[in-house]
Amino acid sequence: MAEVQLTEGSWEEEVLNSDIPVLVDFWAPWCGPCRMVAPIVSEIADEYKDRLKVGKLNTDEEPGIAVKYGIMSIPTLMIFKNGEVAEQIIGAVPKEYFIEKLNKVL
Repeated sequence: MAEVQLTEGSWEEEVLNSDIPVLVDFWAPWCGPCRMVAPIVSEIADEYKDRLKVGKLNTDEEPGIAVKYGIMSIPTLMIFKNGEVAEQIIGAVPKEYFIEKLNKVL
C-alpha cells in the first residue's frame, strides 16, 4: 500500500479511526528537507505495509490539521496509535531513526 494523501475530510477515518498505527508525514512541496525524507517514507510504506498505514498531509493545502497538532516546522512526522500521537519525528533524520521510533509503537 502506497502513501495515502490525507485531507481534513479523510483525517478522522484514515488516522484517528485506523485499526493499525499510522505514520503521518506533514510536508509541503517547497520544503527541501521534506523532499529528502520522502523516499525514506515511501520505503517504510512498502516495508511495513501489513502493520502500518502511511499518510502524507500537505500543510499548505490542509493548514487546520497542522495547527491542531502544533506543527511548527516541517517535515514533522507523527505516529498515531489508537487515534493518539505515540511518537514524533522532526526534521530530516536517517531511516534508522524512523525504524527505532516505529518499533516502539508496533
